This record gives sequence, structure tokens and C-alpha cells, in this order.
Amino acid sequence: MDVVRLLRPKQWAKSVFVLIGPVYGLAWDKPGVVLSVTGAVGAFALASSACYILNDLRDVEADRRHPRKRNRPIAAGRISAGWARGISVALLALATFCVGLVFAGTSAAEAGDTAANTLNSAIGRGAEWTGWSAWLTAACVTAYVLNVLLYTNLFKQRPVLDVLSLAAGFVLRVLGGCAAAMVEPSSWLLNCTLFIAMFLAFGKRLGERRTMGGGEGAATVRGVQSSYTDETLRMLVVITAVASLLSYSDYVQGQADKYTMGFNLLWLTLVPATYALLRAVLLLERGVYDDPTELATRDRGFQLGVLGFGVVTGVLLLLRVQGVFSEPGVLSLGVGLN
Repeated sequence: MDVVRLLRPKQWAKSVFVLIGPVYGLAWDKPGVVLSVTGAVGAFALASSACYILNDLRDVEADRRHPRKRNRPIAAGRISAGWARGISVALLALATFCVGLVFAGTSAAEAGDTAANTLNSAIGRGAEWTGWSAWLTAACVTAYVLNVLLYTNLFKQRPVLDVLSLAAGFVLRVLGGCAAAMVEPSSWLLNCTLFIAMFLAFGKRLGERRTMGGGEGAATVRGVQSSYTDETLRMLVVITAVASLLSYSDYVQGQADKYTMGFNLLWLTLVPATYALLRAVLLLERGVYDDPTELATRDRGFQLGVLGFGVVTGVLLLLRVQGVFSEPGVLSLGVGLN
């Protein structure tokens, strides 16, 4: 059980960002794409667990002063540092194997996928896009690991840069998923990912201050908290939440011609998205949770908002594929063929 807790499997939920590109890009009909994307999801999940272990090893003393983190296996002394390092190395090896699945999947696409060739022509690239996609995914996973190592050893003590580094991890997940599915990411996708990830990180810092009874208490477990104030974090949480909604609203407006039946039905997804985001702000402000991941796995209201967004989006994408709104075509993410 302690080994499972050490891996933090709840954090694997963040790998859902790998799926955003393939889902919105309607890329599932291409040969090998399921294997390739599955490999990418696994690679990021396992690499994140390895990096969390390395972070726990470095922060063991600070974790022992935290009311919740002190129960982590390393901080509690239930798993030794040497054993933890060995598990981390094994996880990185498994992540490398998962990257191999990406190469296998894209090789299948390269061998005989007419649809992939159509996609390559649509996005203005040659057949080499298929061959390079696996290498791009591997580069994204590698960059993710390097980014986490830089965060653990340097960025986590620098205000704002610490949050940008965390947000970069989510952006790399999205880019890795897009590369695995041979789909080009659009600006709205990268903007939404960046701002949502920053919102989550600033929200975690604000919630942490509530849990620890203020800035001084929070600074004992996260040094960078001494550079923030409650007012600053509140402002940054609101700014990034608004930026996330505006970025997504811009996408909804830009896709009106693809989802209109009397009116732009994609607008309906804004309702549950807004509810979930604002509920997260409320609960983090009140100190109910000090980690958005905990909020996502425990709060029913937030989960219903996310579920509503997912269901409405899924139905609309399915109707799009069926040609209800317009003639379906191979997509570059956010850009349909005319």
C-alpha cells in the first residue's frame, strides 16, 4: 500500500491532458493512433510518478512539518530513500517502454495510413510528419522530466517562475498527445492549458495558506510562500481563471460554423465549465482543499461540473462526426477542412 501511495496514482488524472488533442482533433480513426496515444498517456503518468518520488526525497524535511504531507511514505519513514530511488528508476524505465509504444503506433500509421497522408496534406506537411511524431512525443516526455527536475532543484523557490514551470508540465502533456496522434495543436488549446494549469497552481498555493493558518505557516513547508501574499494569490487566481474562460470562449466563438443548429451549440459547454471553475475558486478561497487535485477527486459539485462539460462536449463531437452540423473531415486541432 505504501508503494502505491508513493506513486500517487491520483495524480495520473493529469494525463487526461494528453487526450485533449486526439479527442478534439477527431484523430481516433487513424491506424495505430490508439496504441500511440495510450503509450503517451502511460509515459507521462509513469514519468510523473518517478518525478514525484524525486521531489519527495528532496522535500522530506519540509513534508514532515505539513499536516497532510507528513503522512507520505518517505516523510513518515515507511519507505527508505534508497528503495524510493530504485522505484523511481524503474518507473522511468517503464515510461521509456511506453514511449516505444508510441513509435510502434506511429509506424503502423506510416506503413499504410491513407488518412494520415490526407492529414499531412491538410496541415501543409509532408509524410515525414508521421515519422517525426513519435520523436516529438519522446522529446515532450524528456522535456517534462527535465522541467520537473529544474522545478525541484531551482524553480520552486522563485515566485511566478515556480507556477510557470508547473504549467509547462501540462502544456508538454498536451503537445505530447498531439504529436502522438499526429494532430497540430491550435493556439486556443495551448492558451487554455497554460492558464488553467496556472490557475491550479496558484489555487494550490492559496489553499495551502488556508490549511497552514497563514503565510508564515505555509512558508515552513513551501519556501516560495514567503514571496506571496494572500491578496496577491487571490488576484492571480482570479486573473488566470478569467483568462482560462476567455481563451475557451474565444475557441467556442471561432467554432460557431461547425456546431451551429439554430445557434452555436458549443456555447452550452461554457455553462458547466464556468460553474466548475468558479466553484474551485470558492472552495480554495475557503480553505476546504489545499490541492486542486484533491478537490477534483472529492468534491461532488466540481465533479458534476466537469462531468457535464465532458458529456456535452462528447455529444457535440459525436454529432460533428456524424455530419449533423457540417461535412466531417480530417482535422488539424481547432481547424476543420472546408
